[in-house]
Amino acid sequence: MKILIHSLIFSPDGVSTAYLYNDIASAFRQKGHEVVVVTTTPHFNADPEQMARQPMRWKIPGFCKESDYRGIRVYHVPQKKFRSTVLRLLGFLYWHLVSFFLILGIRRIDVILSPSPPLTVGRMNLLLGRLKRCKVVYNVQEIYPDILGLKDGLVKRTLARMERRIYSGSDAVTTIDPVFRDTIAGRFRDPSRLHVIPNFVDTELYRPDTGHSRLDPALFPETASLRLLYAGNIGLAQDWEPLVELARATAGEAIDYFVVGDGVRKAYLEESRRTYSLDNLHLLPYQPRGLMPEILDYSDLQFIFMHPDCDGQGFPSKVYTVMACARPLLVCSGAGTPLMNFLEGRGCALLVTEKDLSEKVAKMAAWLRTVTRGQLREMGEKGVAEVRRYYSREVVTGQYVALIESLLQ
Repeated sequence: MKILIHSLIFSPDGVSTAYLYNDIASAFRQKGHEVVVVTTTPHFNADPEQMARQPMRWKIPGFCKESDYRGIRVYHVPQKKFRSTVLRLLGFLYWHLVSFFLILGIRRIDVILSPSPPLTVGRMNLLLGRLKRCKVVYNVQEIYPDILGLKDGLVKRTLARMERRIYSGSDAVTTIDPVFRDTIAGRFRDPSRLHVIPNFVDTELYRPDTGHSRLDPALFPETASLRLLYAGNIGLAQDWEPLVELARATAGEAIDYFVVGDGVRKAYLEESRRTYSLDNLHLLPYQPRGLMPEILDYSDLQFIFMHPDCDGQGFPSKVYTVMACARPLLVCSGAGTPLMNFLEGRGCALLVTEKDLSEKVAKMAAWLRTVTRGQLREMGEKGVAEVRRYYSREVVTGQYVALIESLLQ
């Protein structure tokens, strides 16, 4: 069986979707299947170590580079992270056009697998599936257009129609959570094509008690303070105002907040830090993936604050890595959302569902002032047990392999 993964992100880009699909691709190869990937050049967070291990060379000068990821051929369409919206749009269109013709030129494809976002890749793959006479599988990581929070209008209606065509035209659609499944099931002509396969974590890389001796002490100082940390995209799906207000409420206390990463909302955090003189709020750049277990070990507690407009349409996969490293979570999200449903009853997180900003900040500040490190360790240990049993890489990638093999029987 020959599987084509058509994804906007793949190694050596160092973000969560890349890591997820790196492992899925490797799982198919380990089962004896041929895997080819069509993606972009790294433009979100290029991992220097992985760049060195996975050098790219021109396949078609000006149009496509080629690399090898653990024996898997990867085609990279040049892409940059432009500041200009117009240039970003043009680059996005360029990737669609070049990748379309690249895939047309790949011989004997049995299955095309692609993640959301963007919707347009799923739509393109339906056409490629017909032209190549192969199966098409679409993986819903975030629900579009819902997560965009668009008002009713032409753009939202157009995207909604595209979404339904993808769901109805794909041979199988996977989503990562039962809430996601229930949300989109009514948008299918044939709901039996919809399957729930959760995300997962590499429990060999992410494990408890790694120590953090390799971290730069200038960025990660050794202090007696309680250390709360977030690592990842600083984007619109997260709610950053509670973090700023929590840092203000606990200023001068032995509590520090670390945000590691980049994104469109980082400027807001930088401005807030200056405006309120928040010396307890530390903003750090992206760090290599290989250091992430140590960064998690450095923290006492990880926090995720979901934006109310997006908390029902997204599920941060970093939850699994945090749990695998025996770190508890402090989470703000709406009741009944995928994140809250997943964590409820597991004993590894404090869940904050209050809608009023002052109420949620007061609740979190009061808890942080009284919780002990011993209690946090107990919470973290409960998370490790859950991940190892249900959400390891081996368990979940096996579900992808079984699904796609069943489509070709």
